[in-house]
Amino acid sequence: MPTRRRAPESRPTQILDAAFHEFGEKGLAGARLDDIAKRAGVAKGTIYLYFPHKDALFREMVRTTIVDAIASGEAQRDEADGDASAESLLRQLATAWWHFLREERVHTLHRLVMAELPQCPDLMAFYASEVIARARRLVAGIIERGVARGEFRPVDPLIAARMYSALWMSHATWAANRPLHPTLGADEQILEEMLEFYLHALTSRTP
Repeated sequence: MPTRRRAPESRPTQILDAAFHEFGEKGLAGARLDDIAKRAGVAKGTIYLYFPHKDALFREMVRTTIVDAIASGEAQRDEADGDASAESLLRQLATAWWHFLREERVHTLHRLVMAELPQCPDLMAFYASEVIARARRLVAGIIERGVARGEFRPVDPLIAARMYSALWMSHATWAANRPLHPTLGADEQILEEMLEFYLHALTSRTP
């Protein structure tokens, strides 16, 4: 049987899929473009047509997963009805973000970020700007809306957004390692627990 040839427009996706597997197994430093090419079923030179080096490949992995998810959240916020409450927007964002954080590709990227990006200043700066800062601005904007409308007590939106990020990321990490955290419930239960805790913190006016 002749080898089935994939269309050229599908090759970046092939390469990214292979990169997720190789980086997940061997890390950013340990993964080799030769192995990524072999797994993708393309020549090594084909990778260079789309990604000049491993850093560019990692950046595109981040853009096509996390950055795209943030952009989707921004679009939902911008398209929301003007009368929509900040709480409903926060719940919508939290639900989508929680399910997204439970995806295997996000786990792979998170492990790489925590383990290897401190040794890669350029990639760390890229991730801090394109992911962390942008995601916090998204959450902070919703919280600022809630404060202005009297739904939430007066808080610093950026600090509240940082607390939000820490709560969701830590639980996503724990849920991915359930044997170490046997008291965790099912994913939907964890989501409701986090929302109840976080929204209470935003709305409680008890000193």
